Amino acid sequence: MWDKTKSLALASDHAGFELKTFLVKVLTSEGYLLHDFGTVSTESVDYPDYAHKLGKAVNDGDFFRGVVICGSGNGVCMVVNKYPAVRAALCWNSEQAELTRRHNDANILCLPGRFIDFDDAIKAVKLFLNTDFEGGRHQLRVDKIAKLL
Repeated sequence: MWDKTKSLALASDHAGFELKTFLVKVLTSEGYLLHDFGTVSTESVDYPDYAHKLGKAVNDGDFFRGVVICGSGNGVCMVVNKYPAVRAALCWNSEQAELTRRHNDANILCLPGRFIDFDDAIKAVKLFLNTDFEGGRHQLRVDKIAKLL
């Protein structure tokens, strides 16, 4: 279960800004501590600039988990997965968010700001934060993710 005293990292580009703003409002009202890496408006920006900041912070252990949003979710997911200690997953619904925690020990949730409604997004985020990793056979698989052939 997520400890609300731990700060959660969030970031988005312009296409994810409105969803991120909604998530910040809901999560803050529920007592979560948040760190917003930007952006600060719907003005067009380059998603790697914000995804790199969040990915590096999670990779370096400054944040236990993060949520990053762009239009499709794909671009930010590609960026943050460049970091060796990051396991980011693009999720379109709460079931995916739950499974990526249970089976993949994902530490960054990537959301498609243009393709997920606010209700589904907050459900996905809450499951992502409150689902534990099962370990066991899944740990063996997670250990193989960073290994190069």
